[in-house]
Amino acid sequence: MADLAYLSGFGSELQSEHPDYPNALPKNQNSPQQCPYGLYAEQLSGTAFTAPRNENQRSWLYRIRPSVMHQPYKPVNHRNLTNNWNEQYPDPNQMRWKPFDLPDDNTQIDFVSGLSTVCGAGDPKTRHGVAIHIYSCNISMSNSCFYNSDGDFLIVPQKGDLHITTEFGKMDVKQNEICVIQQGIKFSVDITEPSRGYILEVFDNHFRLPDLGPIGANGLANPRDFLMPTAWFEDNETQFEIYSKFQGHLFVATQNHSPFDVVAWHGNYVPYKYCLEHFNVINSVSYDHCDPSIFTVLTCPSTKPGTAIADFVIFPPRWSVQEHTFRPPYYHRNCMSEFMGLIKGQYEAKTDSFTAGGASLHSMMTPHGPDTTCFKGASTVNLKPEKIAVGTMAFMFESSLSMAVTKWGAEICQKLDAEYYKCWQTLEKNFNRSLNI
Repeated sequence: MADLAYLSGFGSELQSEHPDYPNALPKNQNSPQQCPYGLYAEQLSGTAFTAPRNENQRSWLYRIRPSVMHQPYKPVNHRNLTNNWNEQYPDPNQMRWKPFDLPDDNTQIDFVSGLSTVCGAGDPKTRHGVAIHIYSCNISMSNSCFYNSDGDFLIVPQKGDLHITTEFGKMDVKQNEICVIQQGIKFSVDITEPSRGYILEVFDNHFRLPDLGPIGANGLANPRDFLMPTAWFEDNETQFEIYSKFQGHLFVATQNHSPFDVVAWHGNYVPYKYCLEHFNVINSVSYDHCDPSIFTVLTCPSTKPGTAIADFVIFPPRWSVQEHTFRPPYYHRNCMSEFMGLIKGQYEAKTDSFTAGGASLHSMMTPHGPDTTCFKGASTVNLKPEKIAVGTMAFMFESSLSMAVTKWGAEICQKLDAEYYKCWQTLEKNFNRSLNI
């Protein structure tokens, strides 16, 4: 597949037009009486019209046909996609999932039919909440697309590259990259091999870069490393299915043309991708293990200052140099919910039991931390500068909301590890009244 062209700059005002149709963007206005090339002007608003200028997000699309040309939506039965957080009795225990299954060779599952909800909280009707999904598919979407009326999708591929067509153009999203497709934007996913990954969905707001505070002007994820697609279109008069996630349910409508018919666009409400290898790690160079918030790539803030609906946090390769310090994550109880996944490699705090393609959930105020092997090793190792997490990329979806696990996550997927708690049971009593280090 040929290399794609991208624009760069997180949150920037951007514009793009297909190279074969110069001047497709109207000059000096958004909605002229007649658009160039006989196109239709259509605005896509990601925020309220009256949102403050520094928060206002919208884009103008210049397309062959307006989006409204579809048949009525009809419900689709999708039993694994839900926002019913009362399916299961609450469970405060530490949870770990073995790698989620890929579809078997006897079934054909595309991205939409392969969505399964693991856990979440809140309600898309009131625009407040979060959901975490797994996708697992073995065929490309054909003459169909999907958009989410409820919120934004942050997609983390774990196995297999995703070739994503959006209304704004195309993106190739590989392992160790992520992409964000905001509320309302239509997209279709092509694959070349069985693929699996994680999705963080937020209902409240859009993702943004975290404030840097005392770090200063630079560090963490740099805005110029975020890439946006360039205009691409097809004038295809084929029957298309348009899938919509609306109030937690799936619906489908048909239309007699491709929705990817945008010849030009401009604005700041645009899907984007980011390579996790570009993250500029900030870390302690003296003592103690930093809080994981220092590894935040993107955040979706709540109305409470400093408290996120969801943070996307990564644990990339980095130097560990702290002196007289227990270097791995410390034992911890938290007022946040922590869902972890592993893209590749071995996570430093659980090198043997946490597997790529699996996950864990540590709920509010439930204790968690390194397993016995990790604790013993880190407590006695000779502390010298060491490059850690080489060949590894673990991540965390952290939320201020108390997330409930769905029936699919607890039972149907059959991947929940009932023996997870045992990794801490062999921790020894080391208390010694006469020992004063």
